[in-house]
Amino acid sequence: MKKFIIVCAATLLAVVAVNAQPRAIGGRVAYGVGFSYQHSMGLDNMISVDVDFPGYSGGIGVAATYDWIFPITAWTQKGEWNWYAGVGAGLGFGWPSAHTETWGSIKSRVSTGAFNIGVAGRIGVEYNFWFPLQLSVDWRPVIGPAIAWNNITRTGDLSGTGLQAKDHDTYVGFGTGALYASAICIGVRYRF
Repeated sequence: MKKFIIVCAATLLAVVAVNAQPRAIGGRVAYGVGFSYQHSMGLDNMISVDVDFPGYSGGIGVAATYDWIFPITAWTQKGEWNWYAGVGAGLGFGWPSAHTETWGSIKSRVSTGAFNIGVAGRIGVEYNFWFPLQLSVDWRPVIGPAIAWNNITRTGDLSGTGLQAKDHDTYVGFGTGALYASAICIGVRYRF
């Protein structure tokens, strides 16, 4: 029973310590939109988690970074300026899409999809107003491989047999869309 009480007390203290840290929640606007959450890990560090819906792929992307914060003391305003840099991980998934093509008597159904995973980096600058609002501009690319697939099903009169043919193509390459399209963004967050 004594161990149980110690574990409960330690868990309660950890929850209180985590909840005492400043946080920010808001959105990101780039070539697409996203949701952003920041959790302070002391005065000089934060963890950022972003969920993006990029406009170029019709999918979803998730990235988490551990960022180091560096105050900009030369810019004295009523609020507070910081620049930050960090590293983490990210992944994305393009929603599968399908369409039908017709060439003569042959009908083709084409479905495509994509997936990427990689290392996420972040560099940016933020302004914290004297009221609980934060504006930021940052670049958060995800560098790593991308996998795309194509499924093609052809039906109709294929060489007079009336059979159906299926093709499946998989492409592996470097994920370039996450380097620039939704990586450069403007963030607006509520600090609490």
